[in-house]
Amino acid sequence: MFAQLTSILLASAAAVPDAPVAQPAAAQAQPATDGDVVVTARRREERAQDVPIAMSVIGSDQIDKTGAFNVNRLQQQQPALQFYSSNPRNSSINIRGLGTPFGLTNDGIEQGVGFYLDGVYVGRVGASTFDFVDIDRVEVLRGPQGTLYGKNTTAGAVNITTRAPSFSPEARFEASGGDYGYVQLKGSVSGPITSDTLAARLSASFTNRGGTIKDTTSDKYLQKLDNFSVRGQLLWKPRADLDFRLTGDFNVQNPLCCVQYYARLAPTQRATNRQYTALAAALNYAPPSTNAFDRVTDLDADINSRQEMGGASLVGNWDIGPATITSVSAWRYWDWKPANDRDYVGLPITTVSQNPSQQKQWSQEVRIASNGKNTLDYTAGVFYFHQTINTQGSQVQGSAASRWLLTGDDAKNPNVLDGLTSTNTINFKNDSFAVFGKLNYQPVSGLHIAPGLRINYDKKSGYYDSVVSIHNSQYDFVATADNVAAMLASKTGAARTTFANQINTLAPQRYSPRFSAWNVSGDFTLSYDVTADIHAYATYARSFKSGGINLSGLPLDSTNTVADLTKQTVKPESEDHFEVGLKTQFLDRKLTLNLAGFWTDVHDYQATVNNGQTTVIRGYLANAGLVRVRGGEFDASYRPSQRVNFYANGAYTDAKYLRFTNAPCAPELAGGNPALNGATPAAAGTPGLSPLTCDISGTVLPGISKWSFSFGTEVNVPVGKGQVYAGYDGSYRSRFSSNPSVSRYMWIDGYSLSNFRLGYRQDSFNVFGWVRNAFNQNYYELLSAQSGSTGLIVGQPGDPRTIGATISKAF
Repeated sequence: MFAQLTSILLASAAAVPDAPVAQPAAAQAQPATDGDVVVTARRREERAQDVPIAMSVIGSDQIDKTGAFNVNRLQQQQPALQFYSSNPRNSSINIRGLGTPFGLTNDGIEQGVGFYLDGVYVGRVGASTFDFVDIDRVEVLRGPQGTLYGKNTTAGAVNITTRAPSFSPEARFEASGGDYGYVQLKGSVSGPITSDTLAARLSASFTNRGGTIKDTTSDKYLQKLDNFSVRGQLLWKPRADLDFRLTGDFNVQNPLCCVQYYARLAPTQRATNRQYTALAAALNYAPPSTNAFDRVTDLDADINSRQEMGGASLVGNWDIGPATITSVSAWRYWDWKPANDRDYVGLPITTVSQNPSQQKQWSQEVRIASNGKNTLDYTAGVFYFHQTINTQGSQVQGSAASRWLLTGDDAKNPNVLDGLTSTNTINFKNDSFAVFGKLNYQPVSGLHIAPGLRINYDKKSGYYDSVVSIHNSQYDFVATADNVAAMLASKTGAARTTFANQINTLAPQRYSPRFSAWNVSGDFTLSYDVTADIHAYATYARSFKSGGINLSGLPLDSTNTVADLTKQTVKPESEDHFEVGLKTQFLDRKLTLNLAGFWTDVHDYQATVNNGQTTVIRGYLANAGLVRVRGGEFDASYRPSQRVNFYANGAYTDAKYLRFTNAPCAPELAGGNPALNGATPAAAGTPGLSPLTCDISGTVLPGISKWSFSFGTEVNVPVGKGQVYAGYDGSYRSRFSSNPSVSRYMWIDGYSLSNFRLGYRQDSFNVFGWVRNAFNQNYYELLSAQSGSTGLIVGQPGDPRTIGATISKAF
């Protein structure tokens, strides 16, 4: 498809004499006047305040001075944006509480927040954790964007635009240093190769930081950063109405991370002698500290989160007069090589737990968009996406696993589980095709009617094969999905019990899930320009997130020996979204105040759940009947003079399961024998029978603070030819649940963070000192429950206070 378009464009270029060269669109994203920022949220250049979408725009200057060099740090400035990561692969981006299920990643599910890099859809959240390199701006679009943005953008989109090559020579350099050996270097150079038709840009970034958590076993510090990124671009403009932008990037991250460790205990319904306190005593074990903010742990397994990612894209724009034709062709890859201590304690329970994974994606988009402001403007296009993921999982149990996981005589015999190994082969293929369009009709001056439509087809196929083996002085076997039933049937008495314990700990399974479906998304927006600086809008959107397939192992059926094949797939999410908003500017555009209110109902919400079986340590996917998310947001900024500016953003988000009757239970309602045939479960936290499922209707979704804010100011005074300035950036979020089912033991308390900076700038030179988390706030990013219902809750603390300095210069 792109080859045909390219041949047409090249033929046209050859037939027309040289014309004056205009700067590329991406280079024109700077403010034109106070309060004017040009964005491409609707696939065309528009003033941000004119776009009837709840959105935030973070420019390169704001990114640099706040140290928000990746998505994780960006969330401190965006109250409606949530980013969670227990390691890069197990990352999720949510907007208004929706996007990716809270918990460990499952390859077979889609993300609900579209992540775009220079117009290219990035198919896995893990591949979005790279450092920002030579960024022009980041647009955070809140609410469904499915009629214009790729696929599965039911919650919103994060749209990153890098600086384009320049026909005027330029260079930028930045160096930062700080606590914990923090060093970050950034640089870019750009200029013409030929004076008026070909330009290039080369950008690079290096980030290194020592660890913040001491591992007493290896005598190393964990949570280190070791990142490198490089990006090269060529811009060819054979004539004024035609340009091509070829981009290639390479990123490698090799951090010594990621670690969660002892945070607190939650009494469960497991027998008392099989809960954490008794088990630790029996194995003569004590953690190095029971206060996570002492920042010490005692891992006994290798840990690492190396990932490599990169790709290439070719974007062509052809201005044909009344419209512009755009083609985006891209290939990207992601190579993940992890190591984890998945039992979270310094005992050889699970000595290996890793899922090395390789993803490749190809995408092609062609669209046409009308130029200028007309009575009827339009954008239409087609999109194709192909993705493959190959994962080689492995899990190995250690000498303490029998005592920790089993009961009876087998718990006393380390050989029952010592060396028990699950070797998993996981493959995934995803094809998606869509036709989309958006109109903007202005029947009378100021009134805009904007319907949008997207027809999408998704086809997914997967393969999961787990082979379980053990080879030690007492046991020697290889169990597969083909022979496990016969092996179990051949055993009797204690031998049968032991074998059942082994295959219930790591289950041999093989299945090949499939999913395919068409869906139709649409939205309808009415907006009115009350004045040139006051805009009101109302939107209804009907959107979908494609169905998923389970690729992390299935729970066992009622026989406790065979995978429950009814849980191979999950249904698509469907969403009804209502939103009203008001965008205003006053005082000659020095004061901006934007308001939005929304109500979203999600049917068949896709959740990551875990029913307590150790056979599915990563959890599996399930549908919740109905979820409701509603709330309000404001974005405000005020620049009374060139000497001072203020900003404040806030979000209220009320997110609940309205109907989830067969959900997994919280840790305090798990761990006992199942309450079958109507038997009465024991009280929460009391050993005894456990409910098979729990009705959590009416409880809150995980990971979402009801209240969240960001705020800040900067003041400056002239000194010589430059100015001295001081700035403050703060954020606050109220408490949130860190478990799919609400648990009294897994709330993360609300916290606030404060960052300060003090510096001097003159023209393109800038130097400033900074302190982040200035008051050394202790807070958790995540809490998780150890599998097996031992009652151990582990946490991942946020970064402590860091102090440093940055110097930059542009030429």
